[in-house]
Amino acid sequence: MKDKLIISKKNLKGDDGYRTFTIRIKKETIDELEKLSVETNRSRNELVNILLEYALQNSEVS
Repeated sequence: MKDKLIISKKNLKGDDGYRTFTIRIKKETIDELEKLSVETNRSRNELVNILLEYALQNSEVS
């Protein structure tokens, strides 16, 4: 008897807690993100998430 190949269901888009949206970013900012991406071996998307989380946790409204 052959072993069965078990294929789990793929999560639908967004089920991982992430959402997609579009923003406009200055070219200079993209260039800095790209530079940081190369230096850290992280994707721009990962860096944007890290930077946004930091900014939100360290912001206050006055």
